[in-house]
Amino acid sequence: MKILFLVPYPVGESPSQRFRFEQYFDLLKKNGVEFSVESFWSLDAWKILYKSGNGLNKAIWLKIGFWMRFWHVLKSLSYDWVFIHRECAPIGPPIFEFIIAKVFGKKIIYDFDDAIWLPNTSEENKLASWLKFHDKVKFICRWSYRVSCGNAWLADFARQFNSNVVVNPTTIDTENLHNPTLFPSRRQNEKIVIGWTGTHSTLPYLTELIPVLQRIEKKFLVTIRIISNKKPELPLQSFEFVPWKKETEIQDLISFDIGLMPLTDDAWAKGKCGFKALQYLALEIPCVASPVGVNTSIIRHNVNGFLCKSPEEWEQTLEKLIVEKEIRKKIGQAGRQTVVDNFSVLSNSSTFLGLTKS
Repeated sequence: MKILFLVPYPVGESPSQRFRFEQYFDLLKKNGVEFSVESFWSLDAWKILYKSGNGLNKAIWLKIGFWMRFWHVLKSLSYDWVFIHRECAPIGPPIFEFIIAKVFGKKIIYDFDDAIWLPNTSEENKLASWLKFHDKVKFICRWSYRVSCGNAWLADFARQFNSNVVVNPTTIDTENLHNPTLFPSRRQNEKIVIGWTGTHSTLPYLTELIPVLQRIEKKFLVTIRIISNKKPELPLQSFEFVPWKKETEIQDLISFDIGLMPLTDDAWAKGKCGFKALQYLALEIPCVASPVGVNTSIIRHNVNGFLCKSPEEWEQTLEKLIVEKEIRKKIGQAGRQTVVDNFSVLSNSSTFLGLTKS
């Protein structure tokens, strides 16, 4: 069996790709599956893609990406399956997908982990937003042999257009990566560290928590640590920024005593797959999250984490976790077990391999 992965970004760079399918590559090899990966954006393009400016260079890389995609589509003729993550091209109608499915007659596995049919263009690439063709998602769903969705809400959308839909969650490597036993000196903090991690595009979710965190830092000696690819401007006295680096992502993350995952209750947030919460839980970091979307499936309140609606609930929960170390430990251990049992590479391997079953 041979699979061609057509993906947006270079291998090893995008969290979405790394934790949805790249970490299963060894599993595919062990099962005798041959595969290759072709990205739309090159590594050089990826380095500037989400930075402000560089308009001319981005346009050049976009043109190169389209040219290379034509060759990738021709390459699909020698493969049994074509695994498409999100889309073949970042703008325009689904021409490549149509050729692969309807002209070449190839079986497409279509994978997505966000509500990508909704407009959500980054500030750095606003000029390209009018070239987006968000309706392409429903067409690609129709043309695909199987659709792989990151949560049940996304799957419900896909089932409007395709009956062969699989809930394939974003998963964690709890053995070789998100494993607290690999870091015996973890969390030796003088102050309790309340942490958040994510890309700059999700930083606005923290806005509603600012008043809560301001009150917390007045009551307790804490550090509010933000790990991201861009430094935010936050009106917090105890704020500490850690630039995200793939080489140190787990070492940096495991320094948290408490992990935050606030979300707004809207359609885009409901499409998210809870990756932030899963990272915290896998590392035995008690997670405090908004009861939105898949968070309510991952977290059982006061059992393996906490779900908070109002500012008062957030504040009370954070105060309890700051003061009571044993609760942090108990909730952290329960959270990790949840990930190992339901959202780990090991627990999801059969589901992933099943995507290529006829």
